[in-house]
Amino acid sequence: MLPGRCRKAIVISALPIMQMGLKGAIKTHFPDYELTYCRSVEELTILQLRHTDLVVADLTGDSANPRAVCEQFYTLLTQYRDIHWVFLVSRVFYPQAVELLMCPASSLLSDAEPIESLVNVIHMGNIRAERISKTLLFPPVVPERVDHSVRSIILTLSERKVLRLLGKGWGINQIAMLLNKSNKTISAQKNSAMRRLSIHSNAEMYAWINSSQGARELNLPSVGGETTEWKTESSKEMSHW
Repeated sequence: MLPGRCRKAIVISALPIMQMGLKGAIKTHFPDYELTYCRSVEELTILQLRHTDLVVADLTGDSANPRAVCEQFYTLLTQYRDIHWVFLVSRVFYPQAVELLMCPASSLLSDAEPIESLVNVIHMGNIRAERISKTLLFPPVVPERVDHSVRSIILTLSERKVLRLLGKGWGINQIAMLLNKSNKTISAQKNSAMRRLSIHSNAEMYAWINSSQGARELNLPSVGGETTEWKTESSKEMSHW
């Protein structure tokens, strides 16, 4: 990196809540990075890549053709070898990611591991970071998510509302205004919900909200639109603004 040049990072994810979680982690631990966001690899430009030091690509979403996605990134990997490429890999993408995305400039992380793993890999850089995380090499036998789904049933109505709004992209300040409560109360309800779900970081929280279990528990809007329950509650609360 040239002296005096701001370090640049690109976050690629089709999921807004994943973008938010990754943004929070990078901003907290790497405030010297200037961040750019893309929804897909197709949105990347040559100018961006020429001036980028780090790319964090979320490959955890559903895809009809994981190989095609990995091949797109493979083409970029061969052209931009000075970038540290960090891929968050789901089990669907794992075989193709190992085959096409493993190289000296890349790191593969499981979508199931804590945010600390991502922070550590970025700290180590593309020279010293491990190429593939132990969680991917030796996946745990996970009844853990089943535990999460059982625990999620005991969330209070207030905790569900807060998580539901976070899942829609609202911030703590906005939620507090909408529900006519203090920021401290909303943060406490968020933290209480995370404890009940045995979730230890914002990134894990957003991943749970985005899961099919989280969306079902929180009555998040489907492709067909908002649930009747949420429309009614939201319209009542918006009248207080």
